[in-house]
Amino acid sequence: MVFSSVLWAHGGAAGTDTDQCKFELEKDHWIHYTAYQPKAYPAEEFCGNLPDLNSTIQLVFDYQDQRYRNMAIEFEVTKEPEGKRVFFSEAKKHKSGTVVLNLPEGVAEEGKYLIHVTLLQDSGERLDAHMSFKAGAGQPTSKGTLGLYALVFFGGLYVFYLSNAGFKRKVDELLGKAKEL
Repeated sequence: MVFSSVLWAHGGAAGTDTDQCKFELEKDHWIHYTAYQPKAYPAEEFCGNLPDLNSTIQLVFDYQDQRYRNMAIEFEVTKEPEGKRVFFSEAKKHKSGTVVLNLPEGVAEEGKYLIHVTLLQDSGERLDAHMSFKAGAGQPTSKGTLGLYALVFFGGLYVFYLSNAGFKRKVDELLGKAKEL
């Protein structure tokens, strides 16, 4: 289990170089993003795919650059490709460097959404970044999990084969007939 990337935060990403949950605001200046669905999946973090619809979504943004903490930041979430606004948070400063946004009703429709992050500088300049996510695809079962289920199933079947003389006799007969074909 030590080698399973599912056990590592953000899919095994070792740092921001391979972290899929980040926005680049300017060259080499990042905001990290994590999504949660605390009612449906209380112990899991998400990035690009949110499994449930109509379930609370919590979006957490961490500035990875101190200078952004003195800038006002605004957030918007839109349904794509229509561009329909589903959430908006007016620009304000977040001195801690962490912003938590709650969408108490989540999103109603399955599909692609776009998070718009806009930093407003004192000069009036706007820094925009975008990151997309998909909602409503359900929690997929990984190939590793399916393989584990198959291993357990066939292991149990083999133990049953070895411990049940009647079942072993039937399987051996079927295998004998299959070899004759």
